[in-house]
Amino acid sequence: MVYSMTAFGRARKDTEQRSITAEIKSVNNRYLDITVKLPRLFGYLEEKVKSRITERGISRGKIDVFITIDVLSNDGVEVSLDKAYTQSYIDALKKLSVEYGIKDDITVSSVASNPAVFSVKKADEDTEKEWKTLLPVLDEAIDAFLAERLREGSNMKNDIMEKKATVMSLANQIAPLSKADVDSQLVKMKVRIQELVGSDVALDESRLITECAIMADRLAIDEELVRLSSHFSSFDEIVNSDGPIGRKLDFLLQEINRETNTIGSKVNDASIAKIVVEMKSELEKIREQIQNIE
Repeated sequence: MVYSMTAFGRARKDTEQRSITAEIKSVNNRYLDITVKLPRLFGYLEEKVKSRITERGISRGKIDVFITIDVLSNDGVEVSLDKAYTQSYIDALKKLSVEYGIKDDITVSSVASNPAVFSVKKADEDTEKEWKTLLPVLDEAIDAFLAERLREGSNMKNDIMEKKATVMSLANQIAPLSKADVDSQLVKMKVRIQELVGSDVALDESRLITECAIMADRLAIDEELVRLSSHFSSFDEIVNSDGPIGRKLDFLLQEINRETNTIGSKVNDASIAKIVVEMKSELEKIREQIQNIE
């Protein structure tokens, strides 16, 4: 299956103790990069969230996970004052007022607006309980996320397969034109040689035939066309395989581009050159799409 690296998923659940929202969004990235943002009180769940993302088969992309957990009941949560930090913070505010002539309006509300003055603790034995509460919401968000990845991936698959079919069709037009191109260049070579040596000088036919054969071998693009055909078959196999395919397609497309460039460098026929340009244009469009595939 083809999965896009760009997607979004969201889920929410409310209970008597918690109101939980999980959001997952991603963009294309060379590797897997997961960032999890949790309330400070539940920061210890970060690694569990990352592990769950990979367990669900997500292996590539810049993944951002946003989780909000509103505590609706106390349930073992203890908020205490960090006295040392608070005193230092208030002293710093007073010094700021004196040194810069700023009105001293320090209030409980203004000091409390700095979350660092409070220390939030939670009973360690509730860790697994919190994870079990979060997990169903996280999984629901992942389900929505994967569904969108698959939907977008399906659209991209249809697009790149259409473009690949166009490239194949263009490549199939080259073979007959190539033979005519080689024959034409050999005729031109014979005429040019005759012009250089003069009409009254007899040519060594065997040597001429040998040189023409060498030149024809240099101009022939049969091997490149055969390799292109093989690459196109491999392309189909990769697209229809399981697991991440983006990098495989990217490497294969480099090989297809290499053969296409070689063909362009060998031929002199304007019609073939035009076809090669069209092929390279379609291949570039495919490359752009592949960058978004997992």
